[in-house]
Amino acid sequence: MFGARFLARALRSCSSAPCPGHRPPARLSVRDALGAQSTSGERVKVQGWIRSVRSQKEVLFLHINDGSSLESLQVVADSSFDNRELAFGSSVEVQGQLVKSPSKKQNMELKAEKIEVVGNCDATAFPFKYKERHPLEYLRQYPHLRCRTNALGSILRVRSEATAAIHSFFKDNGFVHIHTPIITSNDCEGAGELFQVEPSSKIKMPEENFFNVPAFLTVSGQLHLEVMSGAFTQVFTFGPTFRAENSQSRRHLAEFYMVEAEISFVESLQDLMQVMEGLFKTATMMVLSNCPEDVELCHKFIAPGQKERLEHMLKNNFLIISYTEAVEILKQSSQNFTFTPEWGVDLHTEHEKYLVKHCGNIPVFVINYPLALKPFYMRDNEDGPQHTVAAVDLLVPGVGELFGGSLREERYHFLEQRLARSGLTETYQCNISTSRFFLFLSPADPPTRYVHFIETSISASLICSGRLLCMVNVSQKTQ
Repeated sequence: MFGARFLARALRSCSSAPCPGHRPPARLSVRDALGAQSTSGERVKVQGWIRSVRSQKEVLFLHINDGSSLESLQVVADSSFDNRELAFGSSVEVQGQLVKSPSKKQNMELKAEKIEVVGNCDATAFPFKYKERHPLEYLRQYPHLRCRTNALGSILRVRSEATAAIHSFFKDNGFVHIHTPIITSNDCEGAGELFQVEPSSKIKMPEENFFNVPAFLTVSGQLHLEVMSGAFTQVFTFGPTFRAENSQSRRHLAEFYMVEAEISFVESLQDLMQVMEGLFKTATMMVLSNCPEDVELCHKFIAPGQKERLEHMLKNNFLIISYTEAVEILKQSSQNFTFTPEWGVDLHTEHEKYLVKHCGNIPVFVINYPLALKPFYMRDNEDGPQHTVAAVDLLVPGVGELFGGSLREERYHFLEQRLARSGLTETYQCNISTSRFFLFLSPADPPTRYVHFIETSISASLICSGRLLCMVNVSQKTQ
């Protein structure tokens, strides 16, 4: 009787908490398993997809990858585990002991005690083959599977790391992250062609809109962010942006992610350029540090020879030239440009790339653009007949423009005059009201404090110098 009661209590105890002798194996990612510094004989569990199978007389070798690392984890198992289901592309769960690998190619390996096939894969029908490098044109035929390849996997990990680095930079520097609307009624002073939003089931009626006014997918969160900068001194947003531009260029995408920031109480363009350079270098260094294998793959197979260029950019201070100086450099060049450089005409990509090359392949800030080329909100420099505004673009090797920014026009009468000349007074009444209430102490006593705007794109362009802008887009400045 006593023995039965004791056994029942023991069973209840094991059912409510793990028994010491039957501790479940710790789940590890491939990246964590490869990076383990020591082993204490603990059992672990790794889940992923088979990248290769090699069967010998007494031992079976598998390479497992779960997307956390470019490198795969080697699994060593008894040959009795071998079966037809263990094929390239199959998903598996492996339990066993993580041990030091005798191979110099990797630090750790998994000595398998249990292998469970979670999902079968017919390797003969699978479109990608082990150790075969498929061209990007071929991968585009299989959008649902191409993320399993080394090239696309590396790009997506780099993009993820760059995203985290950008958020980390802004957080560490005291910025507040704002989620600006995806659906909006404003077109951000003509930043690009718009996608209009309508319900799919709606019977189209003249002059009838779901929101009572025409609504569009956002081309920029700038105007919403500008309002927020009246309550928070430093704000940023990082989200999807849409442009209905009929272009097949890699620099013009229908959808891409864009970083935008606003800072209040800024004294000069120099303050903005420090933020731009800091963001560029911080994000790039974090990607190079945290994704070395992925970056190496991009440099080796996708954009050869870029590693030295990146290191050169990081160890040098960025240069500064004026728009006027840039035009003079272009005019004195012996290179034949498709678009003739002239003062008062916007710089084209060919001009931007030449300027960076002329400056020793160091990123260069171009400042003080002609007033006629820039939007109404940029601050008038009041510099005589040339008439420029306090705007800045950051040009980088292989890409051209990557960042853009400006000081805001905080003087109420200047803003009114420019909107009136452009016929935009009614459209941007909110901007006038915003300027009136949080930029002025009084109409006669404006402070020398301005708000600015930075926009840029993210990720692969930093690593691949523009070769992979099919994944991201470098934003274009509004005209």
